[in-house]
Amino acid sequence: MLFKVDMQVNIPLDADPAVIEDIKREEKAYSQALQQAGKWRHIWRVAGQYANVSIFDVENAQELHDVLLGLPLYKFMEIKVEALCRHPSSIRDDDR
Repeated sequence: MLFKVDMQVNIPLDADPAVIEDIKREEKAYSQALQQAGKWRHIWRVAGQYANVSIFDVENAQELHDVLLGLPLYKFMEIKVEALCRHPSSIRDDDR
């Protein structure tokens, strides 16, 4: 199943910068592993914000839930999820 996920990151101003940098490194490694596995198909930065729009290709909503809970920055995120389905006018074969 494909899901569009909007993620807005809101790190508290009083957070320890060293701790946040460690979390960001973990986040990058985690997200890149999911991309390599084909679970996190696309990720785009939202210009001017600490936010992204992503497309996930997972088995079901529970798998997406588990993936999102595993994000090291999860506790600092506002997340919006929308299920996607193929548009009948699409000319692409890989947009199931």
